[in-house]
Amino acid sequence: MKNLKIASTLIAALLLTAIVGCTSTPTRESTGQYVDDTVITASVKKAILNEPTLKVNEINVETFKGVVQLGGFVRSQDNIATAVRLARGVNGVKSVKNDMLLK
Repeated sequence: MKNLKIASTLIAALLLTAIVGCTSTPTRESTGQYVDDTVITASVKKAILNEPTLKVNEINVETFKGVVQLGGFVRSQDNIATAVRLARGVNGVKSVKNDMLLK
């Protein structure tokens, strides 16, 4: 009986440690947020790839907690506006930070 209590306490402690390890902080994402951000990044890149006026290799896309950051060097202000519009249209995007520059 004593061994069962010790085992139960140990399992509870391990589960608590695992749960706490998966929580987010202001500078770190939880596992679920990381997966969500990866999906958002891939969706934004796909939208840019499918837009004939944009070159996907010119635009860097990063996502942190639903905030998409676009960077890189593009050919025109219209390209910047198009990329931002496409990113905003992706499901799960909370906001878009534009750090793109003109060539």
